[in-house]
Amino acid sequence: MLILLIVLLVLWLIVAIVGFAVEGLMWIAIVGIVLFVGTAAIGFVRRRALRR
Repeated sequence: MLILLIVLLVLWLIVAIVGFAVEGLMWIAIVGIVLFVGTAAIGFVRRRALRR
């Protein structure tokens, strides 16, 4: 599960960087950032729940 989370975070980060690099694809950067934050939040909550 942790590997999947890391892969998704890296993927969303790459999408955000590509979105910022290509001027016409700014919306992709915004989507990448939103997905990155969402995935990080879900991963944090799940890891914290498993520790309890």
